[in-house]
Amino acid sequence: MVSLAPMTRTAIAVFVIDQIVKIWVVQLLDLKTVGTILVAPPFLILRMAWNEGINFGLFSGAGDVMRWVLIALALAISAWIVIWMRRDRPGPSVQISAGFVLGGAIGNIIDRLIYGAVADFLNMSCCGFENPWSFNVADIAIFVGAFGLIILAGDPPKDRDAKAKAG
Repeated sequence: MVSLAPMTRTAIAVFVIDQIVKIWVVQLLDLKTVGTILVAPPFLILRMAWNEGINFGLFSGAGDVMRWVLIALALAISAWIVIWMRRDRPGPSVQISAGFVLGGAIGNIIDRLIYGAVADFLNMSCCGFENPWSFNVADIAIFVGAFGLIILAGDPPKDRDAKAKAG
């Protein structure tokens, strides 16, 4: 029997790291008030951005209803991933990818509950290109996890075993 421990450990680690970094940057460095901190310009700038929408601020400005719709959507996707992992019992690499998505999603859900928006603050630019968007650790984890799920998930082990026996 395959344990779901890699997914759970990864989700907890991502969530904790995301929240610690957000507390440090938003609260302790007071980025919410300062607005911008030059860390390693032009490559890394901490630039406060409250994202009320989804990626790149899409659907922002739609008000409190959208906040709750996005929380419900993130919870539904997270629940679907957990059900998928429990049903298919994939190997550790797929579970770790799922854990990245779950930890990041939960981190952003907490932001929406506490702040009413997601706290984005990492801004990276280079070579004359000024990036207008900011992101956070949870966003990176969701991207990495989703990419891992796309690349690594494939056929569930039980389907591969059935195909091998049939062929």
